Amino acid sequence: MTPFTQHTGLVATLNRANVDTDAIIPKQFLKSIKRTGYGPSAFFDWRYLPDGKLNMDFELNQPRFEGRSILVTRNNFGCGSSREHAVWALVQDGYRVVVAPWKVVDGKRLPAFADIFKNNTTKNGMLAIELSEADVDEIFHMLTVHTGLTATADLPAQRIVFHAPSPRVFTFEIDNAAKEQLLNGLDNIDLTLQYEADITRFEAQYDPMMPLR
Repeated sequence: MTPFTQHTGLVATLNRANVDTDAIIPKQFLKSIKRTGYGPSAFFDWRYLPDGKLNMDFELNQPRFEGRSILVTRNNFGCGSSREHAVWALVQDGYRVVVAPWKVVDGKRLPAFADIFKNNTTKNGMLAIELSEADVDEIFHMLTVHTGLTATADLPAQRIVFHAPSPRVFTFEIDNAAKEQLLNGLDNIDLTLQYEADITRFEAQYDPMMPLR
């Protein structure tokens, strides 16, 4: 997995809350036993018309977002099914960073991302950034004013800078374990292999025929 330290890219917005994983990659694409080829099918039902042509009413199909690699969206992104294919589709469609807001409802803080989806982003080298709802509202406003807005996500510094005429900097929190996993480009297999010597030592000493007590 490619280590993530810093990424600069074009920003695109998806102004929808509660986007579930079936919207990100519909169930009919889960039949493949490969981990490749999902990119063109990301947001399939919104992205294409019934005749297979691009749906130009879908915001991410707008020409100004061509070549985007940073997605800014709304609360509870990646909810629903736990399918890791949703993150595969986004990564293979060119996204390296996704930004969403946490919000407070009835005194409770609701997360920006569904837990399993967020964990899957880390496993696949994509940075999920949680900001406040006010911060994300400000970013959406910037995108309406500035065409071709780019941003730089800096993981070591835990900040994302939007390169408007007056640059705007937002800081974010991230779990230390997830940060180290991204910085070092480690998927879950790589994490396990860090303990290969211990595993080998255990297997050499373990007697599978040892009677249970």
